[in-house]
Amino acid sequence: MAVTVVIGGQFGSEGKGKVAHFLARERGAAAVVRVGGSNSGHTAVGTSGPTILRQLPTAALLPDVLCVIGPGSYIDVPLLLSEVERTDLDLARLLIDRNAVVITDADRDAERNAGLREKIGSTCSGTGAAVRKRVDRSGDEYLASRSPTLEPLVFDTSPVIRDLLERDERVVVEGTQGFGLSVLHSPYYPKATSRDTSAAGAISEAGLSPRDVDEIFLVIRSFPIRVAGDSGPLEPEELDWRRVAEEGGHSSDLTELTSVTRLARRVGRLDPQLVRRAISVNQPTSIVMNHVDHVDAAAAGGDELTPKAAAFVRWAAEEIGQPIDLVGLGPDVLIPATVPAMSR
Repeated sequence: MAVTVVIGGQFGSEGKGKVAHFLARERGAAAVVRVGGSNSGHTAVGTSGPTILRQLPTAALLPDVLCVIGPGSYIDVPLLLSEVERTDLDLARLLIDRNAVVITDADRDAERNAGLREKIGSTCSGTGAAVRKRVDRSGDEYLASRSPTLEPLVFDTSPVIRDLLERDERVVVEGTQGFGLSVLHSPYYPKATSRDTSAAGAISEAGLSPRDVDEIFLVIRSFPIRVAGDSGPLEPEELDWRRVAEEGGHSSDLTELTSVTRLARRVGRLDPQLVRRAISVNQPTSIVMNHVDHVDAAAAGGDELTPKAAAFVRWAAEEIGQPIDLVGLGPDVLIPATVPAMSR
């Protein structure tokens, strides 16, 4: 039992890639399994600076970690190959499950023609259409096992992961998007994604058993975001980036662009009710809060919380009913939360 699962507790972009990269390094993971599709980007800081990956796990930036794309994944082949080249990943370190589904041009066209960007803020990456084809079971789905391009990389990945676990190696599952986007659990359905984004969903997509898991990290951010457009509510209050910067004493613009569409993200106040719901369903062993430096510019890049940032973390922990264990103070900074511990 040595599986760490990393999932989001809001609407994505909570910094899961950063956390998965950190945990893979700190835990000495033998493998990291990336699930989901190309409709979300994960950022981690490697030796050459920040890198955004939409298909590979962020452990691709680490030496010697096996990178696995699980059976519940959806693959944009040209994008995957470009990430392999960009990260200089040794192909001996990449395994793709034979049951992963390949996203086609027809899948992307189907989402654009359906107006999903306008209706729900979809990235129109084709992931949802590929999910639908898999569920339809019509034979139109394009499995990785049928791709001549991917053929040298295709394996039955579950036995490989099982062998690592039987040798007491650590495996990290890098979940995508956030709990508030789950097609099963979102309180804002149909403003949701096409998959279940819970820990249980990530485990299933990775080809693992719940009995394998001993750590679940729920990642949240101080000011949650949603993608541009009509992507659903931001409760209890939607803000703008200028106000976030002013409240945190930032002199620079904090506006974030989405990893896929490069449109400005929407931003709002932390919603404790949504996070409590994510905690109830996922039962995390640890909570990580990123972008705490947005609360106080003086905390950015530091090795401890400022009084203002600590007060916010303490308030958030009280509101969500569980201690916050790690806080992010920048793209490559994760530190223990130095606030009085709460009783669980």
